[in-house]
Amino acid sequence: MSDTPAKIRAVLADDERLMREQLRARLGEVWPELEIVAEAKNGLEAVELTREHKPDLVFLDIRMPGLTGVEAARQIAQLPEDDDWLVPEIVFITAYDQYAVEAFEQGVADYVLKPAERDRLLVTVARIQKRLSLREGGEAADASVGGAPLQQLLHKLAAQMNPGGAPKYLQWIQASVGQAIQMIPVEDVLFFISDEKYTRVQTAKIEALIRKPIKELVDELDPKLFWQIHRSTLVNAHGIDGITRDFRGRQLVGIKGLTEKLEVSRSYTHLFKGM
Repeated sequence: MSDTPAKIRAVLADDERLMREQLRARLGEVWPELEIVAEAKNGLEAVELTREHKPDLVFLDIRMPGLTGVEAARQIAQLPEDDDWLVPEIVFITAYDQYAVEAFEQGVADYVLKPAERDRLLVTVARIQKRLSLREGGEAADASVGGAPLQQLLHKLAAQMNPGGAPKYLQWIQASVGQAIQMIPVEDVLFFISDEKYTRVQTAKIEALIRKPIKELVDELDPKLFWQIHRSTLVNAHGIDGITRDFRGRQLVGIKGLTEKLEVSRSYTHLFKGM
């Protein structure tokens, strides 16, 4: 067996060519095992290159044309996983005096400062390597602040990038119940789960269908209330009854008042760490 460290694959996205070149060069100094497999000039390219190359890691400039880094991160988080690939770790590229650096420091995601300085980059690289090694070992990194998922950080960053535009979350769901249309209070929904065409809305009393996909609901629902546990599933945190494991070791979420259990994908097992 070779003792050569396995290459970690990354996509680098920044609309400034000189910044990409500087960060690539500095990363080459402090993390020679890192392989930059593609570079993007905007958020749309970042999402497509991530879909194409399936990297372990994506560096996203927080402000880019087309899609911001925050918007690109939301789309990347919804990409389909497979047995050989998990949604990548996200590292934001940002200026020190902007946005929620304190939230990054708590471990929801990491960041690189502009311009990338060697000492700070060494700290970032060490933390990323630890997160990736935990994933490689089958244990999700603790990507939560007070149990909250990455989507809470993305909402916070989006609000800071658009001051005065405080998020207005959905309060009602208009859904089909049989032949009727019913208005369902969002807080009554226990979970949303999607197939290719419809999203099922489940309350304690009724099951309904809507056409809105999970990737849209993630942005429209309060992330403190609704946790994404799978790319096709959002669950009301207040409705969680407990966590069990099946014979293959997968986490299953029990829902209060229901016998149905919902599967947690590997990217979201950190939500229930220690349970």
